[in-house]
Amino acid sequence: MKKPLILCVLFISILTIFFPYFSKDMRSRPLFEKLGYTPHGKFYRAILGEFRWFMGDYLSFKSIIYYGGNVDKIKQGKFKDVEFYNLFETIQTSILLNPYNEDAYYFAQAAFTWNIGHAKDVNRLLKYVAKYRTWDFLPPFFIGFNYAYFLKDYDKAAVYYKKASAISHSELFTNLAARYFYEGGRTELGISYLKMMIKITRKKSVKKVYEIRLKALDAIYKIEQAIKKYEHKYHKKPQSIKELLNAGFLDEIPKDPYGGKFYIDKKGKVQTTSKLTFVKRKG
Repeated sequence: MKKPLILCVLFISILTIFFPYFSKDMRSRPLFEKLGYTPHGKFYRAILGEFRWFMGDYLSFKSIIYYGGNVDKIKQGKFKDVEFYNLFETIQTSILLNPYNEDAYYFAQAAFTWNIGHAKDVNRLLKYVAKYRTWDFLPPFFIGFNYAYFLKDYDKAAVYYKKASAISHSELFTNLAARYFYEGGRTELGISYLKMMIKITRKKSVKKVYEIRLKALDAIYKIEQAIKKYEHKYHKKPQSIKELLNAGFLDEIPKDPYGGKFYIDKKGKVQTTSKLTFVKRKG
């Protein structure tokens, strides 16, 4: 009886002495070094039992704080300075431990689709969330959008838009899918999606990223509409945006908020030199 008590006292004493030094060392490190590797959710789930819900919430909070501390690097396109692999593993474990935490799946959708291009991986997590949050229309909506906008799998997109519509009792998602399939309104779909994301997103750092991209898509959509009017009048494709300006279909050439310049490629599609990521400035 005395031996376990002695060991317990010894452990607490060591922890009391060591922890302040450990805490000080962690605070002195750059933020990107603090994330580290997170074991898979199945490992945690087996060990933690009912406490997995709390660990899931903690890992979600940890991921969002880390992302917020690195948002300037992300905006500048310095992706190598950010631990995106560990960040994804952390948020994935968070979702597996607690699929009911809406902040976790919001964050996964925000951080790993637009700039990182992991829409397929995010959809896998969202499908897991959807099994638990059966009342929530957003997971199937996000899945449908990712299939349509990023993965170009329109059949699967339609299935998930219908699920979102059935849960929310709204025709919005069905209408978006129909317009996408029959009119090819890719940019307009992106604008609609971003407006909804800005409305529902609570994190200022994430919302700012969406607002900048919305400005870019609004500019692209404006040029696309000018191209359609030009083709309707002249029965040919314009060779440059300047032609649209000279023909009176644009009042001015829209600015790319990412710092690039818009142009029309050989297929008549609007492109930008920034590739919709922030242009690195010399010096």
